[in-house]
Amino acid sequence: MDFTNRASMSDDPSRRRIAGAADPFASSFATSYAGVVSFLAVANEGSFARAGDRLGIGRSSVSRNVQKLEALLDARLFLRTTRSTSLTREGELFYENCQPGIERIAQALEDMRELRNGPPRGHLRIVSAPGFGRKIVAPLLRGFHTRYPEIALELLLNDRPADFTTDRVDVSFHDGRLEDSGIVARQLIPMQMLVCASPAYARRHGLPRHIDELADHRCINFLAASGRIREWEFKVNGLPQRRQPVAQHTFNDPDLIVQAVLDGLGIAQLPAYQVCDLLAGGQLLSCLAQHAPEDGGHYLCYLSRKQLPARVRVFVDYMTEHTRALDLQCLTTMTTRSPLATVE
Repeated sequence: MDFTNRASMSDDPSRRRIAGAADPFASSFATSYAGVVSFLAVANEGSFARAGDRLGIGRSSVSRNVQKLEALLDARLFLRTTRSTSLTREGELFYENCQPGIERIAQALEDMRELRNGPPRGHLRIVSAPGFGRKIVAPLLRGFHTRYPEIALELLLNDRPADFTTDRVDVSFHDGRLEDSGIVARQLIPMQMLVCASPAYARRHGLPRHIDELADHRCINFLAASGRIREWEFKVNGLPQRRQPVAQHTFNDPDLIVQAVLDGLGIAQLPAYQVCDLLAGGQLLSCLAQHAPEDGGHYLCYLSRKQLPARVRVFVDYMTEHTRALDLQCLTTMTTRSPLATVE
């Protein structure tokens, strides 16, 4: 302990004023807290004696606490007779105003107990990019809810990065790595990007064999939530390259882009998870596989905590296991022959 500094603080008039100003607040808060706890106990039990038993203090202590609270509020909270104790109108109003706080405290206690015992329960808020959310996340939620029926799920589709604190997000699904030390990012699957077209388009217009030929094709672009057109990414001679083709059509929803490609309106660069089944079924063709970009990864993200709530932990484990079990690595199994061979 530095007694010199301590003495200098006590000699500083401004420090003394601050310290003196804090004492009435601390005293008032302590009185209010004890009074509110006693008030709530009496209101729930209907008796000062039973409230004292519940709180583990004497009836007289409960009565003193309530009296101090009434003096602080300048209002009578209870009507007391020899046979009954009931709330006044002011008491009823005060109880109603306290109720949201009671529920928040009860939920906080329940959340902490959930870490230790009992089946996972509570509310889980999930955010995902629209395409990944519809194609991958949403279909897996039914199985998760069957296994954990006491967890209420809220899935929000949003192309913007999740704000865990402001939006009270528990888990988000993100394309590409997050640069945030406070977020745990677990890679679920690779993020393979494929340039795709329908067989009908390929018969009419052919397919590009090099990225420089994109200018000769009817390209379909994606408009991100930021208002910017998403660039197409490639790798040429070992180096990354970005292009933003002149678009025949532009959409802000990935499912609309997939449908436009299926309808033969043009070509688009799409995540593999959206088109693997369509490629396998011959409804779409892929080109420029030799220039596919580096894997960016699809990540499951959550706040870094030493004690992760059980509802978050089981959701992370379930989604990791079941997403990785899906057959979504179509780029590694694609044939190296010309894509036009299938339509000639």
